[in-house]
Amino acid sequence: MSEDFNLNPQKIFDKQFAIEFKGYAAEDVDQYLDLIIQDYQRMDNIYKSLKENIAVLQQNNATLKTYIIELESKLKCIDDVAPNNATDILKRLSRLEAKMANDQNKEEN
Repeated sequence: MSEDFNLNPQKIFDKQFAIEFKGYAAEDVDQYLDLIIQDYQRMDNIYKSLKENIAVLQQNNATLKTYIIELESKLKCIDDVAPNNATDILKRLSRLEAKMANDQNKEEN
């Protein structure tokens, strides 16, 4: 387990209590500590699993951030090119409209 905890399953298992005349029943203490050990082992397994999941998610996050940067640069390139294309198209359209208007005026005269 992590260094943040005072106990781990092995420390709990190895703990020996002094026996006194009017103390607790040793068998009851052992049974209760066995339950605590089981919970610590489950907690340790969950902790390790979550730690692995965090590492995978951080890797996925880094990959997605790289992908976003690539897409943003591609979008910027498209945005840089698109206005010029739109302007060229508008100019061509304007010339075609003017030519059609001139042609119609010639036909009417």
